[in-house]
This record gives sequence, structure tokens and C-alpha cells, in this order.
Amino acid sequence: MSGLRVVPTWRHGQERLYVCLTDGRNVAWYDREAGRVNLLSEDRLEEVLDALGPFLTGPVAVGPPPVPTPAELARLTLHPDDDLAPNRPGEALQIALDRDSSSPRRLRPDPRRRALAAEQAVGEALDGLERAGWHVLHSLPLPGGDRIHHLVIGPGGIFAVHTLYARKQRVLVADPMVSVGRRESRSLLRRVRGDADRASYALTAEVHPVLVLHGAAGVSVASSLRAVRVLRDSDLGALSRAGGVLKPADVEALHAVARDRSTWLRV
Repeated sequence: MSGLRVVPTWRHGQERLYVCLTDGRNVAWYDREAGRVNLLSEDRLEEVLDALGPFLTGPVAVGPPPVPTPAELARLTLHPDDDLAPNRPGEALQIALDRDSSSPRRLRPDPRRRALAAEQAVGEALDGLERAGWHVLHSLPLPGGDRIHHLVIGPGGIFAVHTLYARKQRVLVADPMVSVGRRESRSLLRRVRGDADRASYALTAEVHPVLVLHGAAGVSVASSLRAVRVLRDSDLGALSRAGGVLKPADVEALHAVARDRSTWLRV
């Protein structure tokens, strides 16, 4: 036995398999689309090919990877358990719902399922921005059990996005209160700004707060908003049109920092 393990990751339909030592360090990865095994340690060639054997789908090229950027180096040295990039939209909610699936049936639908549907829909829309040079991270854990629903990093800056389920409801925003339909209003904008402030502290960079309303029938803003954007999910493309703030190298470097779980332990 070589002691190597294969950790598959999926991102937007593309699969990459990392070959790791028992301590989590990567020694190689297999890019199925490119048909290439990239080795970080050539003396482990036979062990790597043996570990990847069940996953290989045809002839592959084998060799050292291209010269990595500093951001890629940071990612390659990141333990898989500490890499937040594979998180799905609503990851924390999904885990909580799966854990509670054996509990007695509720008399009313679990509101977390509607929140999950909203995060998944908004997360999928945000993932589409990656074609324009943006990176998106989902369900970033914060101390105290809080989390940032989505963090978007790209040419137009950094945005901490909070998703609110509002399907077929009218939403009234009166800073800092937000009310959906006939439900009691909440001081949600304080939470949205707080998430962005914590992200700014963690990344030592300016992070803009965004509230995204999923499926809202209408939105009314009673007063001007302080340092926060309120968007419908159909308006998310507006973020991709922003630019001129971060260079590509800065985007990659900030993404490398943000995907590391340890970055968020001190906020």
C-alpha cells in the first residue's frame, strides 16, 4: 500500500482529482478534461499512477505541472479539510438538514429548506460570473456559528452576499429593517454589513455588503441605504459589469487567502 489517497473535487461540472499523502499534502493531481497527470514529486510516479488507476479514463500525459503562480502554490499546500473552495451553495444548511433528517416529521415545512433553495439559486447565478474572471466562495464559516453566504472576488472588488428567500412576496427595506410580506421586519442590514466588516478584517481589503432577494415580487426602499446594495437575484449580472478595482493577480491572491479556513478563525 502506498498510503496515498485520491480526493475528487468538482467545480462547475469539471472534475479534478488530487493525490494526497496521509497528512493531506498534495503530490499530484489528475485533470480529466486535459487528460494529464501533474506530478509535484516525480519519484512517486508509480505510486501516483497506481492510486489513480481506478479513475483513469484513457491515455494520459504525465509530467511536472506548469510553473505555478503564488496563489496556486498557496492552494496546493492547503490541506483538503481546510479548503473552502469546494463548498456548495448552502453547504452548512444542507449538512444541518441532512443531520436532522431522522428527526420526527414537522407539522410545517422547515423554513431552512426555503433558505437553502434561495442560496442554491443565487449561488448558481454567482458561479456564472467565473467566466468573466471572478471567483466565488460559498458558506464561509465564521466564529460563533455565523457564516457568509457567498463571497465574490473579481475585477470589480470583493462582495459579501447575503441571500434572503422572498419568493412571490413584496419586500420593504427601511434601513436597517427588512420585511418580507406580512412577516415581522428584522434588522437584517446590520447583519449584512457585519458580515462584510468581518470579511474586510480577515482579508485586509475592502469588502462591500450585498443583500440579494430571491424571487421577490417587488422591492420598495423607504430611505437611502448606507454602504449596502440590495439586488434581486435577476440583477446579479450587474456585479460582473463592475471593474477597474482589482488586477487579475490581486483577485487570485485574495481568493487563495479567502479559501483557507484558518483565515476566518480570527474574525
